Amino acid sequence: MASRRNAYLIGSNQSYANRDRAQLRRQGLARVVRGVTLQSMVTDVHGLSLSGANGDAVRQFEAAQHMLRCFIGDPVGAIDATLKDSPGFVMGHVFKGYLFGLATEPAATEIARAAHEAATTLPANAREKAHVAALGHLAAGRWHAAGQALEDIAIEHPRDALALQVGHQIDFFTGNAKMLRDRIARALPQWSTDAPGYHALLGMHAFGLEETGDYARAEATGRRAVELEPRDGWAQHSVAHVMEMQSRQRDGIAWMRANPDAWTNESFLQIHNWWHLGLFHYELGEISEVLALYDGPVMGGQSAVALCMVDASAMLWRLHLGGADTGGRWEPLADLWTAQAGGVAYAFNAAHAMMAFVGAGRQKAALELLEAQRTAMDAGDDNAGFTRDVGYPMARAILAFGDGDYAQTVRLLRPLRHIAHRFGGSHAQRDVIDLTLIEAAIRSGNAPLARALTAERADQRPESPLSGLFVKRAGEITPAI
Repeated sequence: MASRRNAYLIGSNQSYANRDRAQLRRQGLARVVRGVTLQSMVTDVHGLSLSGANGDAVRQFEAAQHMLRCFIGDPVGAIDATLKDSPGFVMGHVFKGYLFGLATEPAATEIARAAHEAATTLPANAREKAHVAALGHLAAGRWHAAGQALEDIAIEHPRDALALQVGHQIDFFTGNAKMLRDRIARALPQWSTDAPGYHALLGMHAFGLEETGDYARAEATGRRAVELEPRDGWAQHSVAHVMEMQSRQRDGIAWMRANPDAWTNESFLQIHNWWHLGLFHYELGEISEVLALYDGPVMGGQSAVALCMVDASAMLWRLHLGGADTGGRWEPLADLWTAQAGGVAYAFNAAHAMMAFVGAGRQKAALELLEAQRTAMDAGDDNAGFTRDVGYPMARAILAFGDGDYAQTVRLLRPLRHIAHRFGGSHAQRDVIDLTLIEAAIRSGNAPLARALTAERADQRPESPLSGLFVKRAGEITPAI
């Protein structure tokens, strides 16, 4: 069950992807579905019409959406059961396609394309056809076009929970902080507080408010979402983001440790949330706690899911920057990244794969990754731009840092600081760029730059012990004669 639970957002392993493709072929869902007519009209809990579904399929669909909203359980298994019962259910195929299209792994994208192909052959209403078009954009790597198509759906149908959630995730993957907030803000007035899934809207809005710097509202909104639904992992993580940005490490630790059963039980977002707890301990210099989290819930299961490995790389790289002894932890992580078979071409993943290759001393793998990125830049999808603008120069900077060429690391990273959102992620995730730049400036002996950067960080995070350590180290640089 673990691989199926992890299918959404955090990818799917190769064996599951192969099995799923075989299932699609057996059922004929990747071919044109002939002779399917609209069944008697049924609607979801928000009054939206659903083509090709019966009452049981709608109930299963709602259950799958609840799992997705909370990031729990097995939404892939639930939607597979729905489609087995109702193969002509358009939004069932669309839902499945979205799950795999957001995984940022080639095998999962192939399944998203098959789901899109199946959906295009079925009778559908105008709203559903718009969803099919959005899925087509996503499966083809046109992230921005998919986000805009979903925006249009939500403007016309503000109670379309799936359009809102998938659009919100696309805003995250494209680093569009304003839309993370506004996509949800537009719809909120049309939702009643007792509507199914209202907690998820609050959790998403909280994250958008945090990414746009409205921390007080973000925290209050996120806490309210968790009160309504304690298992809402996205809302839990939204509040953690607020505390990370405000350098409230002790508050963050208390928040994450208050009710971990709620946000870890059958949650496919739990690794990322454990990573957030690790950030709080890292800022406090509690390295043993960070390593314990890494060895336990973060990578104790040796997950081969790309977005889990991103968290693992980000955690170890922070320790590496600080000179902590990471033991032999880089090697197995680098092995997992090597086995990705092209998945590291996605810009955000590639930067984190490079961290593992540098940490493990895998020069050959690092150079092959750069070559894969050069190939990716020639593609016609949005990832070509993500890679060209941020991913490729960042990977080169990480490799230069590993080679001890700190001046080159500085030269490559400085232009990225204010455009890094273009390759996605959150402020907390992209902070690794500033951390690497500061460390490279200190190690290169560039005292003026190091002092400027550390003063800037201390101004932004005055309560962080790490900020004080950086300022102290920058002040100790001996000026070049």
